[in-house]
Amino acid sequence: MGLILTGLMLALPVQGHSHCQIPCGIYGDAMVFDELSQHIETITKSMTMIDTLSATAEKDHNQLVRWVMNKEDHAQKFQTIISEYFLAQRIAEVDSADSAKHREYQRKVLLCHQMIVTAMKCKQTALQEHARRLERLLRDFRELYFAEHGHTH
Repeated sequence: MGLILTGLMLALPVQGHSHCQIPCGIYGDAMVFDELSQHIETITKSMTMIDTLSATAEKDHNQLVRWVMNKEDHAQKFQTIISEYFLAQRIAEVDSADSAKHREYQRKVLLCHQMIVTAMKCKQTALQEHARRLERLLRDFRELYFAEHGHTH
């Protein structure tokens, strides 16, 4: 019986849409963009707390370290999603012969690179201007990404 079941499983066609580097079919682009936005909100909140705690006369070093670690963790998660989800799986390389599509492809790759670098700057400092820039870049990328896929996000 086991041999028959194995044979049937191998003979059946397998369809999947790779979002998480296996054909799980449970992730959606809009959900991933929402997750990225939450990471930015957490980074911003962490920066605010770092600024607040740093301004007090008696420093709570333990809390400062925790907020710094939180900020860096969420910036790293942001970078990972951009590189492993979008760059590795969702942005398909385009033949340069189709100049319009190739320019759009280049714009997406550029925005992803800018987001990765800006997230790195969020790790390096507590300057909220980096979080605001990351938010703007994500908004621009989201609009470009969903325009291609026919969604308004």
